[in-house]
Amino acid sequence: MNTQNLFSLQGRSALITGGSRGIGRMIAAGFLAQGARVYISARKAEACDQAAAELSALGPCVSLPADVSTSEGIGRLVRSYQEHEPALDILVNNAGAAWGAPFDEFPEAGWDKVVDLNLKSPFFLTQALIGWLRAAASPARPAKVIHIASIDGISVNPMETYSYAASKAGLIQLTRRMALRLAQDHIVCSAIAPGAFASEMNREARDHAEEIAARIPAGRIGQDEDMAGAAIFLASRAGDYVLGSTLVVDGGVTHAR
Repeated sequence: MNTQNLFSLQGRSALITGGSRGIGRMIAAGFLAQGARVYISARKAEACDQAAAELSALGPCVSLPADVSTSEGIGRLVRSYQEHEPALDILVNNAGAAWGAPFDEFPEAGWDKVVDLNLKSPFFLTQALIGWLRAAASPARPAKVIHIASIDGISVNPMETYSYAASKAGLIQLTRRMALRLAQDHIVCSAIAPGAFASEMNREARDHAEEIAARIPAGRIGQDEDMAGAAIFLASRAGDYVLGSTLVVDGGVTHAR
């Protein structure tokens, strides 16, 4: 057994949606440190370009701005990626949105925006990139698709984020279904369900870390290394036999709810 390269991503290409900030950026930094060529996508071009420029200090990182909530945006991202690489080793479907409102007032726009980006886009982006994933995949070194779900798709929190919770629960089940099909092409599909990590989406963890930490069994919110480590495990040889599973990275919150 050669454990020296068990977690290496040397020579692999990775595309991370929502990669300009938060969890996506944590994963991008981890992949770069392990030797991957990383492409990040985000809706805001300026922020995506700036993040890629900063991450390039760690390794080759390219900005591919696109709005993957629409079929047009997905097409644009695929066309941009194919200008750089003939194959895709790792796809991380991380781009996401949230919406909170009381039950009696929850708008259809808030439902559609969140479900389209969190649940629909991971499926159709993977479908659009399937040729590149197949080109990279082999029995000895499968390609990887990693969905970023949430512990809110596993257990219920007090916030009235109906479409977010439903979309993340659906993504966990979609991971299982996709994993069974994609395994035929030597593509391993899995997911990560993060807990409290400081980000623009999780401003509570970002702005009130000590208060949130008091409710977490581990006694702290998640750190960059926690997320990077989980993603590296699933993306590398170490995670080749993890099909359809969702790795919970939450410091024990789901067990305490």
